[in-house]
Amino acid sequence: MVDSASERRPAGELESSVLAALWAAGQPQSAAQVRAAIPQPLARTTVATLLARLHEKGVIDRSPGGRGFLYFPLEDAHGLTARRMHRELDQDGDRSVVLARFVEGLSSDDEAELRRLLEGGGQCSPSSSSPSSCPGSCRRSPGGRRPG
Repeated sequence: MVDSASERRPAGELESSVLAALWAAGQPQSAAQVRAAIPQPLARTTVATLLARLHEKGVIDRSPGGRGFLYFPLEDAHGLTARRMHRELDQDGDRSVVLARFVEGLSSDDEAELRRLLEGGGQCSPSSSSPSSCPGSCRRSPGGRRPG
């Protein structure tokens, strides 16, 4: 057991490792496969707990496979970042102020990209992102959310 807070891992480090392993695999993985792919030497039960927590958070999904489940991410890293941004925005009572402060902190390049995305219906530019991460993932539905 860890004796001091200074020896604790940064918050989310293990979940990030699990997600990185799932993204790198490119196909559903068992808990044992995830455990083998992450750099930290973790107990089987720890990996199972991490996968269960990510599933409860809606970050990954699972399907029956073998003697357990096969796990897969629901979004790529960019989609997960966008989801976190939405969650933060949803936690404040005054969305307008939060959005205004967010825009105030943008670099001129980021502001121009945001403006381009808003004026273009939220579609990615082939020059600003890889084709594999863009189609369908950046388009907004009429309600402002990603379709699907």
